[in-house]
Amino acid sequence: MKHNVYLYIAIMAITSYLIRVLPLTLIRKQIKSKFLRSFLYYVPYVTLSVMTFPAIMNATQSPIAGICALLVGIVAAWLGAGLFPVSVLCCVVVFVLELFLV
Repeated sequence: MKHNVYLYIAIMAITSYLIRVLPLTLIRKQIKSKFLRSFLYYVPYVTLSVMTFPAIMNATQSPIAGICALLVGIVAAWLGAGLFPVSVLCCVVVFVLELFLV
């Protein structure tokens, strides 16, 4: 069993290394495809959204508080608030709603 753990760690290390190194070695010229450039531009935003959205729904005691905080955060960000004010506002919304709803 212990030997398998080291094998799993080695495979994951190699996989992580290849994911980071292969693009640097294979793509040396500037990417000219408009589709590929726009795809690569939005990858960080999509990844962050995919990781954050389930946490918003599951981190609160009430899903209603999470949804309300999400909506308030979207509106605040749309109106130009920065990351820190949006996060503080969302935390306040969750705190107040869970204080009175639960």
